[in-house]
Amino acid sequence: MIPGRALHYVLKIGDRAKNIHFFRNILGMKVLRHEEFTEGCDAQCNGPYDNRWSKTMIGYGPESDFFVVELTYNYGVKSYELGNDFGGMTIKDGEILSRAKNLNYPVSKDGERDVLLSPDGYKFFIDAAESSTADKVSKVTLHCTNLKRSLDYWNGLLEMEINSQEERSALLSYAVNQAKLELKEIAEPLNRAKAYGRIAFAVPANIQPEIDRKIKANNETILTPLISLDTPGKATVQVIILADPDGHEICFVNEEGFSELSKVDPASDQELEKYIKKDPFQQ
Repeated sequence: MIPGRALHYVLKIGDRAKNIHFFRNILGMKVLRHEEFTEGCDAQCNGPYDNRWSKTMIGYGPESDFFVVELTYNYGVKSYELGNDFGGMTIKDGEILSRAKNLNYPVSKDGERDVLLSPDGYKFFIDAAESSTADKVSKVTLHCTNLKRSLDYWNGLLEMEINSQEERSALLSYAVNQAKLELKEIAEPLNRAKAYGRIAFAVPANIQPEIDRKIKANNETILTPLISLDTPGKATVQVIILADPDGHEICFVNEEGFSELSKVDPASDQELEKYIKKDPFQQ
């Protein structure tokens, strides 16, 4: 089995101030690190935009042990068209609903589940049950059009273990104590629109060429061949970006570089606030 570690899911956001309020004050997450870039990412980490952008990692604990959210902001882009590809993120923390009520943030229902919509419309399912691990993020749901085909890819090629399976959904992970990936089959065509995200995993550097070989041997899609990405003043990482049969983007980053890059920066919260205040596009 590939020795993978679930890292984060990337969400494009249109208003940093509103989003930071939501993730920090409603969901109760903490800003872990913040990075500013003057031009687009070679691996399209910020989408197909060649402009100034920022990346904010936010979650319930350090990236070394917690599954977090990467908030990608493109200067001058105020909103993104939502598709039906991202099913939502499930968080186990009953206090979120109390905070939402106290701050007059709307809570809706999806069947029996409580749902919060982020300022950009991304779904967060709130489970009042206590998390069995320190991390409160229990799963990320991605929609697919053919569950069998998706499992052939995620379980067969990428070697994620199937933790449980029903007729139209399955839970997968690389380890039992990690946030799970839920694949959920839908009847309608998949539309990734403009707000499409990306899920990321860390693997040892010597595993990345093997992933590259397996994907090529099975004629699957590599969006970005193995490449080095620099972050000003921080560690360089190697990444390979794939696309599954429905086009969901998957990043495999080398654990060695990422462990150095992803250290919590105590000044990140203050840095983010500084850039929000001076942003000419959101005054």
